[in-house]
Amino acid sequence: MAERRAFAQKISRTVAAEVRKQISGQYSGSPQLLKNLNIVGNISHHTTVPLTEAVDPVDLEEYLITHPLAVDSGPLRDLIEFPPDDIEVVYSPRDCRTLVSAVPEESEMDPHVRDCIRSYTEDWAVVIRKYHKLGTGFNPNTLDKQKERQKGLPKQVFESDEAPDGNNYQDEQDDLKRRSMSIDDTPRGSWACSIFDLKNSLPDALLPNLLDRTPNEEIDRQNDDQRKSNRHKELFALHPSPDEEEPIERLSVPDVPKEHFGQRLLVKCLSLKFEIEIEPIFASLALYDVKEKKKISENFYFDLNSEQMKGLLRPHVPPAAITTLARSAIFSITYPSQDVFLVIKLEKVLQQGDIGECAEPYMIFKEADATKNKEKLEKLKSQADQFCQRLGKYRMPFAWTAIHLMNIVSSAGSLERDSTEVEISTGERKGSWSERRNSSIVGRRSLERTTSGDDACNLTSFRPATLTVTNFFKQEGDRLSDEDLYKFLADMRRPSSVLRRLRPITAQLKIDISPAPENPHYCLTPELLQVKLYPDSRVRPTREILEFPARDVYVPNTTYRNLLYIYPQSLNFANRQGSARNITVKVQFMYGEDPSNAMPVS
Repeated sequence: MAERRAFAQKISRTVAAEVRKQISGQYSGSPQLLKNLNIVGNISHHTTVPLTEAVDPVDLEEYLITHPLAVDSGPLRDLIEFPPDDIEVVYSPRDCRTLVSAVPEESEMDPHVRDCIRSYTEDWAVVIRKYHKLGTGFNPNTLDKQKERQKGLPKQVFESDEAPDGNNYQDEQDDLKRRSMSIDDTPRGSWACSIFDLKNSLPDALLPNLLDRTPNEEIDRQNDDQRKSNRHKELFALHPSPDEEEPIERLSVPDVPKEHFGQRLLVKCLSLKFEIEIEPIFASLALYDVKEKKKISENFYFDLNSEQMKGLLRPHVPPAAITTLARSAIFSITYPSQDVFLVIKLEKVLQQGDIGECAEPYMIFKEADATKNKEKLEKLKSQADQFCQRLGKYRMPFAWTAIHLMNIVSSAGSLERDSTEVEISTGERKGSWSERRNSSIVGRRSLERTTSGDDACNLTSFRPATLTVTNFFKQEGDRLSDEDLYKFLADMRRPSSVLRRLRPITAQLKIDISPAPENPHYCLTPELLQVKLYPDSRVRPTREILEFPARDVYVPNTTYRNLLYIYPQSLNFANRQGSARNITVKVQFMYGEDPSNAMPVS
């Protein structure tokens, strides 16, 4: 190792960073602290702030509260004060969709319940910020404005952007080659190299009035004039706008809260016909999500029986209210997907025997053989009449089928006509269910089982379709649960032999499916309240069906809703000795154990 010279050993090895750290540790960079240290000389130590640790920013609001402003803070006082007229509170009346409010009257409530109820009736308090556009969360620099501002600006050309000229470029290369040769001839790192560069360099232009005595005020005025000359009036607005995905802060103005609705679907039930007509049949609709394994809507019950069939139940059924005569329903789907099915279930009056035995006549008798089997049909009608007289209040499961909504939407959306007729046959299954259109020109057309893309799940823009369901599945007595239904629905979307083993019941159900209008007439809420634009209360209504979302919906609850849905799933008497049949389940509210303590539910 080479021996160091004598003068080099005396040079201090303290780097500049250590010197700055030492000084900042003593005085913390604050003249006020230095003054305090000079006054209080008997303090032997003080607290230092480590320079390697992050320091929390100053809380501006807290600082302004603890340090009141002086009377005169100078011309920049407005920059540190909050404008007194920034916030304005405006009360907006709350809109009610229904003709009558769903909120009960306050006279019969406890005080704390009354306060909760008022949150559904009071006007909205809207906070308006006048200077919101001056904050960092608002960006007025749109792309069009940026182009408009840049029209009058001179184009900036730098040396690196200029294309080299042929002759000048060759002269510069020769000069560099000559200079590099001269530099190589000199000792590397010597003073001769620098002197040679100085002699070959061109002198800079002289600065005029460099050594003249000029007052500081005059220099500031000249600098101010030079900054203002040819200055763009919106200099900072020329900076490109920040990325929308990474804003500094996001202060979006929220909309006034309103009742949440998903994509709305209008279903109209037109007719239901079997090969034989011997007793009343009752139907219901509901939406199911196979992937989530959830029922995503309440049941919609509708009655398509003839007046003759309805007459069989007159002793047990009170006069029907207009709200129970709906044959069209509006379903709401917040999360539409390829796994949503419209399930149709049929029920009949409870009668003696197994479900299979009760459904047997509908599978063996045909309408064409009505004359030949007249005596048998009369006997069946007589038995059905007896069951309706005795057990007309009770129901039993009969048959079911399902419609894959997205297949219907994708089929109807691809057609050029205003409406579509689709026939759905559950009896013919080639590994999956088939759907056919009633058209002699197009003929039978097999639809795709799945469709990719978000457009396939759009329920707001497809053309109305008329569906004809030609067959139903007979309900199996040991497969009545929703878990069994989910398995059957999953088999409908893939080749499976499970559905082939189910015996079909020939029937014909016609329904219309279309996007729901924005403001439908004669509409009832799930609470059976009339929605506005209800001119005649005697017209058959349309029911809004309450949605049970498959996933959480993060919206405020702005509508008063006092509904409780109870769906008994199963009743197991396997461990009970003896026979257990004709079991009925009654659900009611009680405020005591005595039967007379039953509470009326409206």
